[in-house]
Amino acid sequence: MKDYIKKPMDIEKRSFEIIEEEMGKHNFSEEELKIVKRVIHTTADFEYKDLIYIKEGAIEAAKEILTKGTKIYTDTNMALSGINKKALKDLNSTVQCFVSREDVALIAKDRGITRSMAAVELAAEEGIEFFVFGNAPTALYKLMELMKEGKANPKFIIGVPVGFVGAAESKRELEKLDV
Repeated sequence: MKDYIKKPMDIEKRSFEIIEEEMGKHNFSEEELKIVKRVIHTTADFEYKDLIYIKEGAIEAAKEILTKGTKIYTDTNMALSGINKKALKDLNSTVQCFVSREDVALIAKDRGITRSMAAVELAAEEGIEFFVFGNAPTALYKLMELMKEGKANPKFIIGVPVGFVGAAESKRELEKLDV
């Protein structure tokens, strides 16, 4: 059998070396590069180097919010699972996803909207200011609607909804906002 790397840290280190070698030239800052490399590592897709858009000042804004302690809302349990809870706890921050809650399902059914939309409404009502969208374009659209109505005032938004219906369009709308 072929010899292989067994130590987790060595595996990750080598993975990031490969990413660095394959990426070639880029215009990312050191902090942006960490994010881009993590996305490439997670997806094994080097095209993200050309697809990721990080608004100027976004990383600094996220750090400021997180170091003060905050609640983060995400529209997907997968993102909820992938966010480091220990690091958040050390920053006096938490992360939540309401999509699977029974009250959210009832609100969505009653109003004929997606559970993701209903969940974002509840997050906005709770005053959550940090949003991570990794699933539903409808959730991102709903947050932007709530912002226009003065019912939400997010300080930070990660918007990477998936799919073919509204995903690209909602991301373009998000880019226009001053958040």
